[in-house]
Amino acid sequence: MKILMPLITILFATLIATPSFAQTTSTSPAGASSSSAAQPAASGGQPNQQEMMKQMMEMSKLNENHKLLSSLDGNWNYTIKFWMNPDPNAKPQESKGTATRKSVMGGRYVMMDVSGKMQMPGEDGKMKDVQFKGMGLEGYDNVKKKFIGSWIDNMGTGIQFSEGTYDPATKTFTYTSEMEMVPGMKSQVREVLKVADNNHMMLEWYENQGGQEKKTMEINYTRAGKK
Repeated sequence: MKILMPLITILFATLIATPSFAQTTSTSPAGASSSSAAQPAASGGQPNQQEMMKQMMEMSKLNENHKLLSSLDGNWNYTIKFWMNPDPNAKPQESKGTATRKSVMGGRYVMMDVSGKMQMPGEDGKMKDVQFKGMGLEGYDNVKKKFIGSWIDNMGTGIQFSEGTYDPATKTFTYTSEMEMVPGMKSQVREVLKVADNNHMMLEWYENQGGQEKKTMEINYTRAGKK
């Protein structure tokens, strides 16, 4: 850290100083024209480094979207239903667990740790209880103007990335993503998170199977220690 901080300071100083130095040399009597002196932007229509730094600082600011995600911080209990049986009349599998949401990086992102148990088929095909661990990271990208998320768990080795929107009228987040549980079998996913109030929210998970969207999971969250 002692080495890193001076390097960051030097980088910022260089980025800020470089445009002014370049402008000074270009306006010297030996080789400057009035047209080149009047254009602060770099060649190719790109903003100069000072302008880029200004935009980067602006894009790093928090807004109401980040506060919206942070409002869901806290400890939650959940019940989950899975529709894994192809028979539409079959009852869903159910299990319970806990989730902890915590803002990080000064409120720019929210981390979620999930822990629970669920029944999964073993190598012999028989159902057995399995300890489930998952971790999510959510945020709002000021550049894309979209909500963004990633997810990992102990049921695989990949990272799922998603992008979404929020409807304030219905207090609903809608995310879309793609998952590939086994090679060559990609599936489009739509997640709908409905916030009922400060203490209750529900996630519905839809998968596109054979060109038809099906609901395969539902999670109901209740805040532990209501606000």
